[in-house]
Amino acid sequence: MEQTLIILKPSAIQRALAGKVIDRFQQKGLVITGMKMMRLSEELLREHYAHLTDKPFFGEILASMTACPVIVMALKGTDAIKVVRAMTGATNGREAAAGTIRGDYSMSNQENIIHASSSPEDAEAELKRFFRPEELFDYSPVGLPFVYNKSMN
Repeated sequence: MEQTLIILKPSAIQRALAGKVIDRFQQKGLVITGMKMMRLSEELLREHYAHLTDKPFFGEILASMTACPVIVMALKGTDAIKVVRAMTGATNGREAAAGTIRGDYSMSNQENIIHASSSPEDAEAELKRFFRPEELFDYSPVGLPFVYNKSMN
């Protein structure tokens, strides 16, 4: 099974959407293997968004992502990265399809509720960036056989 990282951004926390978003992932059958609330530092954000630090809007990202604590989560499931990205929707909430998290809860490109890892390489690096090994748990909920068939497909 694959693991991925999501960040419930300040826009989700301030609008009291965290529970609704988490519920969607659990209802889909993804397993939470790690979760914590934290305040993001500028240093961590510069590492996480290294590909954007030279952009003129990077200051807006810093201001947005440090407005309040965030919730970071590790999710596990078959094709978890692809599934989470599909559930998340397009980056710009105005362009995201109805039924996706951003499509249902966002009207913004910046204040777009959630970050989701975009590839297996990104997920691995991001999980290491936000979680220590002892903060991630490998377990199988008793209901998992009712989400996947026996071969876990």
